[in-house]
Amino acid sequence: MNCEEYRQTIAADPSYDGGEAHLSACASCKAYRDEMRSLDQQIGRALEISVPELRTPELPDIDTADVVSLPVRRRFAAPVRLAVAATVVLAAFVGLRIIGGNVTYPSLAEEIVAHLDHEPYSLRVTDEPVSDRRLAKVVPVDVANMNHDSGLITYAQTCVINGKKIPHLVIQGERGPVTILLLPDEAIDEAVQLEGESINGVLLPVGGGSVAIIGERDEQLDTIQKNVVNSVTWST
Repeated sequence: MNCEEYRQTIAADPSYDGGEAHLSACASCKAYRDEMRSLDQQIGRALEISVPELRTPELPDIDTADVVSLPVRRRFAAPVRLAVAATVVLAAFVGLRIIGGNVTYPSLAEEIVAHLDHEPYSLRVTDEPVSDRRLAKVVPVDVANMNHDSGLITYAQTCVINGKKIPHLVIQGERGPVTILLLPDEAIDEAVQLEGESINGVLLPVGGGSVAIIGERDEQLDTIQKNVVNSVTWST
């Protein structure tokens, strides 16, 4: 079981207790499991809020002494609204963590930098490459042809940037994992620096599209940039 398979399983069922062999060697997946279980427990507690039973007087025998005033009714209804609101907020948060939200960004560069926070588990140091089958699925021939000259590809996932599905890859650099985003439909006129708190990145024009390359602050990207650009050929 790899990281992607485990995370999909635990997101669908936080109580899943398999995959112990994988967890023993992957601290990021263990942290992801703990986070998902914590959110699941919070949702459970929100749904267990005790709601007082609402009683209305029988219409044929209405007695003004038995009529519940509007302010009191509102107090009775408050726990119901709180339970529903808490559940909606928590469910929305879980949904955003799993599939991402429809958030708009001022620029393509800012969306790319923000996207790095969505999949921190992709940035793990490993010498285990993704399979050719997995790479072919994420980078299909109708999108691009990519050879292995760019480096050791250890992560491959289809993501969404600017409303379009794009290949999200990770290779191993000298200082740590380096993220590569292939953007065949995002043409740019010149290179754009990608700035973040601890990242060193660039968005490069490549043919009719572009490629984002992001590493650690002290990662030397010159050689990686050349290898990546030379290894990618757009299919259209």
